[in-house]
Amino acid sequence: MSHTLGLRQAQKQKTRQALLDAALGLLEEQSLSSLGLREVTRAVGVAPTAFYRHFRSTADLGVALVEEALGSLHAMIRSTVSTAEDSDERIRRAIELIAGHVDAHPAHVRFVARERHGGVQPVREAIRDQLARFAEEVRDELAKDPESRGWHDEDLLMLAHLYVDQMLSTASLFLETQETRETQAAHKAQEGSGRPDEERRRVTQMAERRLRLVALGRRHWLD
Repeated sequence: MSHTLGLRQAQKQKTRQALLDAALGLLEEQSLSSLGLREVTRAVGVAPTAFYRHFRSTADLGVALVEEALGSLHAMIRSTVSTAEDSDERIRRAIELIAGHVDAHPAHVRFVARERHGGVQPVREAIRDQLARFAEEVRDELAKDPESRGWHDEDLLMLAHLYVDQMLSTASLFLETQETRETQAAHKAQEGSGRPDEERRRVTQMAERRLRLVALGRRHWLD
């Protein structure tokens, strides 16, 4: 009996993941507010009624996609403000981590970037809650740094939000360079607004400068 239940649970989880993957693929070309559950179930090859065994609505599916896209990033975000390295090294490591995540999960990054200000309220709220958690975790890490001695908690949280916002901005810029690279590769273009590698270096340098500016402001905030 337990073996049968285990197989059923595994199949249920497999179908749920297939629905998430199909929705994410469909959302490459449209927003969540225009996505129909029949599109998703057709892509997976299951009956529309099967959708409701896993999600209450497409908005509920969208919230699950937010958790899938952002829920696993908390450790990475915290590590970017670790006090184990000097400021410049932390900045370089943070940008490398962001670039690597965009390369590995472009569809998730694109989904969050689009739906952060999209038309589906529960999804916007889920993204906002995840970002608030990121900021609180970064604040807690910053509070361990001797450089934060004398800071008020609300100021540390404000600084944490600056870091999180900059990480999001950098991820969006890296996504744009990836899309440019893919477009040029598809058309075998040799000219344009700039070679993708040059664009990527430009984004990296700009992100480093912005984070250094935040770090400089932090050092002099109590002045």
